[in-house]
Amino acid sequence: MKDNVLPLSDMAGEIVAVSEGVKGWKVRDRVSANVMPDHLYGDTSGLIDGHLTEYQVVPAHSLVAIPAHLSYEEASALPCAAITAYNALFGGKPVTAGDAVLLLGTGGVAMFALQFAVAAGVTIIIASSERINYSKTQWAKEVLLATEGRGVDHVVETAGPGTIMQSVSATRFGGTISLIGDVTRQLPDKCLFGLIKHRSVDVRGIIAGSLAQFNDILRLMRAHPETTRPVVDKVFPFKDSVQAFTYLESQKHVGKVVIKVSEA
Repeated sequence: MKDNVLPLSDMAGEIVAVSEGVKGWKVRDRVSANVMPDHLYGDTSGLIDGHLTEYQVVPAHSLVAIPAHLSYEEASALPCAAITAYNALFGGKPVTAGDAVLLLGTGGVAMFALQFAVAAGVTIIIASSERINYSKTQWAKEVLLATEGRGVDHVVETAGPGTIMQSVSATRFGGTISLIGDVTRQLPDKCLFGLIKHRSVDVRGIIAGSLAQFNDILRLMRAHPETTRPVVDKVFPFKDSVQAFTYLESQKHVGKVVIKVSEA
């Protein structure tokens, strides 16, 4: 990590200037940028400055056009959480209609995964603080009960080491787990390797996704504008950026927390 790196991986805004020779974009276009600007397709990735700034120069090839029905606040929620959710569900072994998918919590990735999975005809089970509480130690039994003992086809694992054992136990033989989050911080049980092997589970690490997947998401959202809107929990002004991070850390949000950099 370089010194004084700009935070925040997601953004949406308006083009105010275009370099000579750039084609396909013009001033006043509403755009968003991929989290990893040079990750156009495939599995490559890279990490650079984020977007917590009013003006920023970004490569033209990293941009996508914001759907007309989305506000800047809604569109700013897309680059990391939406692409991560889409990559988890469709980037490896794609989910199909009739599959059962387990989501952990109600954060940004989980809310996008919920919408995309519903659009794909998938059955959703959500483990949160309500009916299936993933803060318990043996919640996988409740997931197995809900699936008549079979287990889910796919887990979007956003909690991390503290829940991975239960996620594997809740997955059917030969199912898939997409590893994304690390909010629980506990160390996984030493028997994790044996459990994964015993259940023949595919485990895939996810760090956002490609520009091609970003455009796939936008096509999906334009086709389902009312059922795939980003869930924005709270919007903070730029001057309250620190409070926004504190609120995010509290894990009280449902969906995305947004910082509005400019009032224009």
